[in-house]
Amino acid sequence: MCRILPEKSLHLWISRTVSSEMSVTCFLRFLTRADCSRRVAAQLLQKRLLSGAEAVNALRPFYFAVHPDFFGQYPREREVNENSLKRLNGYLENLQKPGVQSLKPTRLTFYVRDTTAEKDAAQHEILNSGFRAVSFTLQSRDMRSAVLDVLRSCSLSTEHMQDVKAGVCPDTQMYGAGIPFYRPIKWDKTFYSFTGSQDPEQQLDRARKAGKPTLSSWLSSNEATATKKLKDSLPRRAELKRLKKELCQTLGLADIRWQRSWGVAHRCSLLQSLSRLSQQSPDVLRHARGQILIFTDRSGMSAAGHVMLGTMDVHHQWAKLFERLPGYGGLLLRVQGLRERVGQLLGGMQVIYVERLQPVLTLEEHHSTLSALQKSLHSGRTPFHPHSLQGLRAMLENDRAGPALHQLGHFVLPTACEPLALHWFVRTNAQEARRRMRRQEELEAEERGLVLACLERLSLGRLYKEPSVTSAQMIPCCRRLMEEPPRCVPGLRLCVSHFYSVLQDGDLCIPWDWRR
Repeated sequence: MCRILPEKSLHLWISRTVSSEMSVTCFLRFLTRADCSRRVAAQLLQKRLLSGAEAVNALRPFYFAVHPDFFGQYPREREVNENSLKRLNGYLENLQKPGVQSLKPTRLTFYVRDTTAEKDAAQHEILNSGFRAVSFTLQSRDMRSAVLDVLRSCSLSTEHMQDVKAGVCPDTQMYGAGIPFYRPIKWDKTFYSFTGSQDPEQQLDRARKAGKPTLSSWLSSNEATATKKLKDSLPRRAELKRLKKELCQTLGLADIRWQRSWGVAHRCSLLQSLSRLSQQSPDVLRHARGQILIFTDRSGMSAAGHVMLGTMDVHHQWAKLFERLPGYGGLLLRVQGLRERVGQLLGGMQVIYVERLQPVLTLEEHHSTLSALQKSLHSGRTPFHPHSLQGLRAMLENDRAGPALHQLGHFVLPTACEPLALHWFVRTNAQEARRRMRRQEELEAEERGLVLACLERLSLGRLYKEPSVTSAQMIPCCRRLMEEPPRCVPGLRLCVSHFYSVLQDGDLCIPWDWRR
């Protein structure tokens, strides 16, 4: 709760704030003469602070432009925005954490919808689908600067920030007379009617409602389109399978994967580029033997020890990465050793990196994260008893403010955390973590059985789910499909998601909580 500082504390605060050229006494004399010391102090506080709730309100135009619900037809862009929003929220949470002086710069990428009538093609390349890709790095030390950086990076207006009264308590009695209190801006509906502007709340409601028809009605309306797209994609699917098998055999690769849900045509073009590189520089790719290649947004060695090929990079950059692969051996061994040492400091827990749940990290970034946590644990005076937490798992996150327990049963630990608080949290939740892990194993086994039963009952070509869909959501979805099997053409590929969509290669996305 915000409050006006007492006279003694006001002296101390002003002594840290006022420049050395003006004495504190002279400054207070000026305030006394004007009889507004408390009002000026409150206004100075307003300029310095910005609460979490006010930051969310100030970022409303940004959330409206990048909200994943508006990207139902574009699964890849939706996934990118979801992951970036998680990292952004973690960064903002850390800014509110007491004692935080600086944070590690965070690189974010968003697909921003064009919410204006005029598209500024000179500034950004607007995609045909009506949104543009924006990447920027957050390295602000306070909430207000971070909010301004986000808005400016996305070319969104910051005029409303001039009226944001940061750090203001909503109780007017806590301030002197005339100091306005904070209240979120909520325009009357007549404002949108008069100005012709779009009401973000109405648009968000329409987007949500539009994606929730009944399963039968949606399938009957889109089955023909999906069947045609699936038929057209069959030659490309066969080519993709051939290219992948050929490259794995020629280069001796363990596997080839994709981080994003790209279409078959895009995947084929990536494999064709790799094939051309193998023909042009066969000696360079000999270092890739035995490796797992992942096509992703950046090039390097991943935290899991896999070779990442950036889809926006050219052959020369890929070739340089393959030449550097032998040098990663030493770093990989150091990371494995760090994992074991951190696990021992955590009472025998296993330190894991889950690609589908965490942002893409390079091996160097993962090494830095492990080193930071190791130093933090060494500084603690209450170490965990050896092997007392064996069988449990821990996942590390740089942008997290405090420890948490994931629904899958593993701990999510920040690299910068008070050892005593970390020790208390882990000890308190260890039993619950084991229960969740056992429950997740049971759910996954039940899910596998239901998926096989649905494939046979509905004669589907494939039934799978998005990474964001949990087993607890997939199981009731499959049960309902078994109880009320929809009429659909045999051989269709069904993806359980959070929205309805027909993908470009004919896969049908349905929400896990589809309506009857």
